[in-house]
Amino acid sequence: MEHLYYLANASLTLRLVQFLHGKPEIPVSFVTVIHQIDGWVVRIKFKYPLCDQMDGDIRAFFNELGISYEPPMRVQMAFWSLEAGQSAVDVMRRYQVAIVSHGNPEKGEIEAFRQQFVRGLGYCPETLA
Repeated sequence: MEHLYYLANASLTLRLVQFLHGKPEIPVSFVTVIHQIDGWVVRIKFKYPLCDQMDGDIRAFFNELGISYEPPMRVQMAFWSLEAGQSAVDVMRRYQVAIVSHGNPEKGEIEAFRQQFVRGLGYCPETLA
């Protein structure tokens, strides 16, 4: 079981990651965070199917932050490759996606990505706010 969401900016992505860290009862297997030019894509894969109540609560929170996402084939292939154990660097090269985190994301990884990106551009785009 998995949830896949599109989020508009880094702040919302950080809120989602902090929510998952604050709820150890949620059986998260891994989380993949991808930055795109127009926003962020977050895939949450669960260890086993969630009960209806927990799934509904999680969906309600995620829907407050973003929208359910149907990835293009290139992004879906990147997700499958990461899940199959390929390195993030190889997947980024092959599918031309910016993988910020895969596994157990930490707030620091997203913050570091944001700072490096902004430093390289010289300004802060809306998606990195």
